[in-house]
Amino acid sequence: ITHYSMGEIFRNAEKSKSILGKTISKYINNGKVVPINIAIKTISKAIVDAPTRIVVIDGYPRSVEQMIEFDKYLLTNENVELIKVVEIEVADNIAKGRILKRARYDDVNGAKFNNRMNVYTEPLKEIQNFYQAKNILSKLNGNKSFDICVTELSYVIIKSSFTAEKPNI
Repeated sequence: ITHYSMGEIFRNAEKSKSILGKTISKYINNGKVVPINIAIKTISKAIVDAPTRIVVIDGYPRSVEQMIEFDKYLLTNENVELIKVVEIEVADNIAKGRILKRARYDDVNGAKFNNRMNVYTEPLKEIQNFYQAKNILSKLNGNKSFDICVTELSYVIIKSSFTAEKPNI
């Protein structure tokens, strides 16, 4: 299984100080969603370059627009199949504690944390409904320990990928 974290991919781009990295940095530092064209380009490259057949993309999509564009990408790429979307549900106070644990300078600011949570929760219902209608949405309790969450997530991913015939995410 290859694991890609959108946040990590974006943070690495920021560190590169490239034009793309500086653009991404502006959005992240203001607690906003990275533009769709940049996110899709990043994900597409990650999927194509993946060393394994099974790819997990963590933290995407974060908006309805990203979901729609990602779905378009999947519809036009017959070599990739989306077999499971897993939502890891975490209580706000636990999420905040985890973010503060890996704190970047701007994560400590309460207003920015609240904005990030709003950016995440605002489109969540529509995203859930979209993937539920495709019968590929699973939810896991993320309030448990990290090890238990990873074990449960691995089980869901591996179980789902046994039925897939193409490289899948």
